[in-house]
Amino acid sequence: MYRGSQAHRWIGRTAIVLLTATLVACGGGGGGGGTVTYKSGGGTTQPPQSHPVSDAEASRFLAQATYGPKAVEIETLKRDGYVRWIENQFAQPMSSMRDWVDGRRVIAGEDSIDRKWIHNGFWRNVAVGSDQLRQRVAFALSQIFVISMVDGNVNRYPRGVADYYDMLARNAFGNFRTLLQDVSLHPMMGLYLSHLANQKGDPATGRVPDENFAREVMQLFTIGLYELRPDGTMRTDAMGEPIETYTNADVEGLAKAFTGFSWGGPDLQRGRFFGWVKAPDREVLPMQGYPDYHSTEPKSFLGLTLPGQTYPDPQYTIVEALDHLFAHANVGPFIAKQLIQRLVTSNPSPAYVARVAAQFDDNGEGERGDMRAVVRAILFDPEARDMARAQSPAAGKVREPVLRFAHWMRSFEAGSTSGQFLINETDDPTKSLGQSVLRSPSVFNFYRPGYVPPNTDLAVGGLVAPELQTTHETTVAGWLNLMRSVVPLGYGDKRDVNSRYPGEFALADDPPELVERVNMLLLHGSMSPTLRSRIQQAVGSVNIPGNDAQRAFDARMNRVHMAVFLTMASPEYAVLK
Repeated sequence: MYRGSQAHRWIGRTAIVLLTATLVACGGGGGGGGTVTYKSGGGTTQPPQSHPVSDAEASRFLAQATYGPKAVEIETLKRDGYVRWIENQFAQPMSSMRDWVDGRRVIAGEDSIDRKWIHNGFWRNVAVGSDQLRQRVAFALSQIFVISMVDGNVNRYPRGVADYYDMLARNAFGNFRTLLQDVSLHPMMGLYLSHLANQKGDPATGRVPDENFAREVMQLFTIGLYELRPDGTMRTDAMGEPIETYTNADVEGLAKAFTGFSWGGPDLQRGRFFGWVKAPDREVLPMQGYPDYHSTEPKSFLGLTLPGQTYPDPQYTIVEALDHLFAHANVGPFIAKQLIQRLVTSNPSPAYVARVAAQFDDNGEGERGDMRAVVRAILFDPEARDMARAQSPAAGKVREPVLRFAHWMRSFEAGSTSGQFLINETDDPTKSLGQSVLRSPSVFNFYRPGYVPPNTDLAVGGLVAPELQTTHETTVAGWLNLMRSVVPLGYGDKRDVNSRYPGEFALADDPPELVERVNMLLLHGSMSPTLRSRIQQAVGSVNIPGNDAQRAFDARMNRVHMAVFLTMASPEYAVLK
């Protein structure tokens, strides 16, 4: 066993010398980025080339499409090529968070339920899930279609939260229209945005339908605040002002469409609507329509009027309402840009957005909302694959803390001593990630997609850097303090999740080769000569004694830990180029 405290001293002393910069944000931008070729009649976006021609290209693709590249996966991608890789990912069975939670309940007893199991299940899927692309897209969707266990109502139902995340994963490769309805009718979303048990208006009491979900389903989930061109840029009126997509009257009209939905179950009795009568699985059953509580008034919104009903039919109403939202011209560019931001670059060019939005609008076979076509278009686009563009100072996106930690787990094949991946909430910014999956502070996620850091070159350049909304002195120091401990010792309850770095340890006697391997896994071959030289010098400064096997082992492990930590602590690593 290597001596962790000695590793701490090596890492800490060298970090003081090298860490002289804080995190910086970048975007991608400018230019059309070339053209995309499509199969005739097939609608399948093709990459600019069939196979990665280098380890760096393969590693960078995997950083965008998974939680982090492994050395063996780099070789597999180079052998199989982009198309075969992505089709294999589409075919992988889904890693289920709810199955994980239910399995833990069986072990602990049916009356037991622990919110920690959600986090354990997430990190398990990160580390060992074979459906990496699905899970990565699901994480992106969870930051668009937000629910949060910070909310006390949601926090009461860990099993429901796990099921909600599975619903996002299930729909990651389906159709957006199905995703939109599944989100709208999931009881966890109903609790979070307060349209579960939303009643029709009552003039006698002055009660009006709750408008919360009606507003957010437009603003955050489908069309956004302003009318967009197909390339995601804002349309303007004759005065040059942005054109709003909806008014308060639209919110009021749409809110009526979402009345009368509440807990699922075997009947439509009053007690079930109000939650007094509980079906055993109600937290995972889609909400059902209760005609007695659904508005029969005409419902006008976004240019559509659903006529008044003699007999209230909530299911008909919601289908018509969501169909109308889904058909709106804004949905393609609005969703396309956010998914590009989450997977590839904070500032995609308008041409990049337009190409992906075009695939959303029509996958080549007449289908609108095909998520597989959207994911292919995002990852195969020349703007995503062009290595020359990646070197531009304006390219890429800041890596948020959850993705940085997941990258460490994946690339260095971290395992769980217990098999349970005992990492719990990671909210604390001083000694943890400052971010936990499914625990954003509001429906607006951890950061806004259009966030511009004030008084920066980014602002001057008209670029956004969403993840920097959560980046400050505390989170920067917290990340360094966390990884200084994690890299040599692991993390979680009793350091349950840890890595022994077998591939890196084998190169410990050769600092240039060790640093190059770390460069390929973490920086995708983009490490600058200056950073490379400094880390090689630091690694080489750890002497390996020849007359003491244990001390030699410890020294080699310290070299590995130093190379990994100093790379992950560098400003260069902070940005996925």
